[in-house]
Amino acid sequence: MANEAEEQNRLVEIVLDDESIGRATPDVEHERAVAIFDLIEENNFHPAGDKKGGPYKLTLSVIDSKLLFDIARQDDEKVVLHVLSLTPFKKVIKDYFLICESYYEAIRTSSPNQIEAIDMGRRGLHDEGSHTLNERLTGKIDIDFDTARRLFTLICVLHWRG
Repeated sequence: MANEAEEQNRLVEIVLDDESIGRATPDVEHERAVAIFDLIEENNFHPAGDKKGGPYKLTLSVIDSKLLFDIARQDDEKVVLHVLSLTPFKKVIKDYFLICESYYEAIRTSSPNQIEAIDMGRRGLHDEGSHTLNERLTGKIDIDFDTARRLFTLICVLHWRG
């Protein structure tokens, strides 16, 4: 059983702002739902300096190439709003999408060794994006690396057009 701090320092709900993020194709909507499920299932999330604790609800919006983290407690009491520039993520997200396309193509046509090599590159780019996210959130939101990975996956899915 999780201890009290683990229960408080976590996300229990994630909302994507339809106004700024918009709806997508059924495939993309499915990927978004899976990314959200994975993140809620296992995460460590605590706004820096918040003494009262969670659990937390996160609403994500995108405005002018900025990602807004609107954080509230489960009962909708506002905690903090953080704005994060997406500019530092543009190249890694673009490269990640390119290597993912190569990976999915390789699955159909390449040898296991080629698939493994591409997958290692894909995981490396995902780790790079996760580290960047973790660095950008330092002093704003305390997260562990696995939570950063799941959040980076969600950020990528928000950019995927299908």
